[in-house]
This record gives sequence, C-alpha cells and structure tokens, in this order.
Amino acid sequence: MNVDFGRILTAMVTPFHKDLSVNLSQARKLARHLAASGSDGLVIAGTTGESPTLTKDEKVELFRAVVEEVGGKAVVLAGTGGNSTADSIVLTRAAEKVGVDGVMLVVPYYNKPSQEGIYQHFKTLAESTDLPVMIYNIPGRTAVNLLPATVARLAEIDNIVAIKEASGSMDQVSELRRLLPDSFAIYCGDDSLTLPMLALGGKGVISVASHLVGPRLQELVNAFTSGNTTLANEIHLELFPLFKGLFIATNPVPVKTALNLKGWQVGATRLPLVEATSTEKSAIKELLENINLF
Repeated sequence: MNVDFGRILTAMVTPFHKDLSVNLSQARKLARHLAASGSDGLVIAGTTGESPTLTKDEKVELFRAVVEEVGGKAVVLAGTGGNSTADSIVLTRAAEKVGVDGVMLVVPYYNKPSQEGIYQHFKTLAESTDLPVMIYNIPGRTAVNLLPATVARLAEIDNIVAIKEASGSMDQVSELRRLLPDSFAIYCGDDSLTLPMLALGGKGVISVASHLVGPRLQELVNAFTSGNTTLANEIHLELFPLFKGLFIATNPVPVKTALNLKGWQVGATRLPLVEATSTEKSAIKELLENINLF
C-alpha cells in the first residue's frame, strides 16, 4: 500500500468545555487552524488528545467532526489503539466508517505482551480494516518496547505502512531504518529528536509543538530535505527550549496551558491529569514570550 501521510502531523489536543465535556466546535476550529498553519495531517485521540479518558463514542464524534472540517485538506489519523484487541477492532471499524484517512495504533499498554503478542495484536487489527495503519511505540507509557525485528515482520503486512517511534533511542531508529523497506515511514514521536531522526532516515514528526510553531517546523524539515542542514540545525536550536518546555509536566498539560494562554480555550485536562502549577504556567508563558508567540 503506497501512502504518504506528510511530514508534519499534529497530535491534536482534545478541547473541553468547563464541565470537561468534549468541545466539538472548538475542535473543528483548532483542526482548521492547524491544517492552515503547517500541519500536513492531524492525529486525533492520541496521547496528546487524552485518549485514555475519552469514551469510544466521544472519539468517534471527534473523528467525524475533524473529517468534516478538514477532510481533503489535511490527513486525518484516528487514534484507535488500546490494550484490548477486540475493542480496538470495534473502534477502528467505526473510524473507517466516518472517513478517516488512516489509524494510529499504540502498543498495548499495561498487559505487557510479548513481542509475539504485539505482532499478533497489530496483525489482527490490520486485517480488520482496509485503512493504512501507523503503529506507535512509546515504551515510557506502555511498559513494553516494540523491537525493530518485530516491526520488520509487521512491515510485511500490506496496510501497515508507518511507525511513530518514541523510544528515544537513536540506536533503535538506526536499526529500524536498516531493517525496514524505504517505503516504510518512520515518524519521530518527540519534537526535540526530529532533526536527529531525519538524519537517520525519518520521514517527519508527530508533533506537539506544531500547535504553536507548525510553519517553523515545516521550515526545519524542508531545510533538511533540501540539503541545508545548517539552517535546519539553527531552527532546531531556536525551538529546542519550546520542545523541552512543553514537557515540563505530563503531556498534554503544558501544551493545553500554552494554547489557553494564547486564547484558544481548549479547557483543562481530565483527571487523573491536573492543571499546571503556577510555577509551570509562568515558565510556559515565558517560553512563549521568548519566541514571540504572543
């Protein structure tokens, strides 16, 4: 399956009303803004979208709203993974019905499956849909690391076409690129590692910072791919404090704080996540001021 998701995809926050119900109108507005400001695609109901505390019905309504708003203008990937294969199949099929362009499937968390269990999980899910699949490795949240050899097996399945790699290990990225076909896209899962991963053969980034600096991230990637590595590094170093500052508390607390400071009214986070402390808010505000985001 030949698929191009683009280079900069935003892991979009889920806006909430004051009562913490999903704010679909604000989600539409934010999706439209992101699609017009540097995002080739949007990942809906991923980690940054607070997927663990969204219901299945809320996720489907989010998928539908974003597809209606930016379908055809930006790629829409639905976060339909989870730690129950059967439940993920149901959500993936529902996402397919509302017209998303693909799905992102996280490594099953908490269960701690073996590599064979992970392989069978993704294989079963991929076989349940005609959509292209991006798998998502984030061992810091899932407690298990999806190994490159397992990814190479999964790449043999026609509609598994990409991975979001967030292990933080450049050795692991090197091994992935060595084992995988050129057509299989490797996306960075950590903004601060975008440039190193591009150098190792990465396609692009699933970004949090692109909520705020999408066009600048596009400049970074375009500079690198056109051979201007000096400019790419300059942009990386310029944005590095923001990349790190958006993780001074658990994601998506800092980016929601930043968006609220900029007037986006995306609301708070659902428990068990809590709002940023006053010290954290001050630090985030200073970050935004330092790169002229007000």
